[in-house]
Amino acid sequence: MTDPSDARPLDDPRPIGRTTPSFDPRPVTLEGRLVRLEPLSRAHVEGLTEVALDPDTWRWMFRQLEDVPAFHDYLAGAFAASEAGSEIAFVQVDVATGRPIGMTRFLAIERAHRRLEIGHTWLAGPWRGSGLNAEAKLLLLTHAFDDQGAHRVEFKTDVLNLRSQAALAAIGATREGIFRRHLVLGNGRVRDSVYFSIVWDEWPEVRGRLAARVDETLARLRPDDDAG
Repeated sequence: MTDPSDARPLDDPRPIGRTTPSFDPRPVTLEGRLVRLEPLSRAHVEGLTEVALDPDTWRWMFRQLEDVPAFHDYLAGAFAASEAGSEIAFVQVDVATGRPIGMTRFLAIERAHRRLEIGHTWLAGPWRGSGLNAEAKLLLLTHAFDDQGAHRVEFKTDVLNLRSQAALAAIGATREGIFRRHLVLGNGRVRDSVYFSIVWDEWPEVRGRLAARVDETLARLRPDDDAG
């Protein structure tokens, strides 16, 4: 008869869970060369309001924000979640001008399991496609994996938002599947959500891809920097 104490678990090639550093995300300013991520504050409200009310900004978001009161209600929710500690709302600030140009958040923060989601991300029209989003992702992921010791960072997007899905795949995020009839949007449509993730093991490759994109953007914007 086999002694149960002799049973051995199946070999698992993945590394054992990290114990350091302490995974406890808090509001912090993340400095980049193109974009700076600042914790949302009352001082940002006016500048964000000036750039937020482009209908295309909210096309794939939970709510279509069409006027200032609706946007301020959206900000109130971001403030409340940040104050409760369930989310961390960041304002994306253009380093070149010092202007607030968008937002992003850490949400679905699971401290015991060392994971979180990056979402509620938007950039005002003039800055979309500028390369700033790549650096914002690099800053957020570096903070999550290197500073906080995350095991996993996840993203979700509308199944109809093919551009977002292509962008996540291009940086090396893994498409995990579709949550069917996942969310009822503000306009009544029931959304299927596509989930992507990056795990600790994959982070070095993703970091390299994002860093290369940022370098390419800087070379394009500042061609004389390398002229000697």
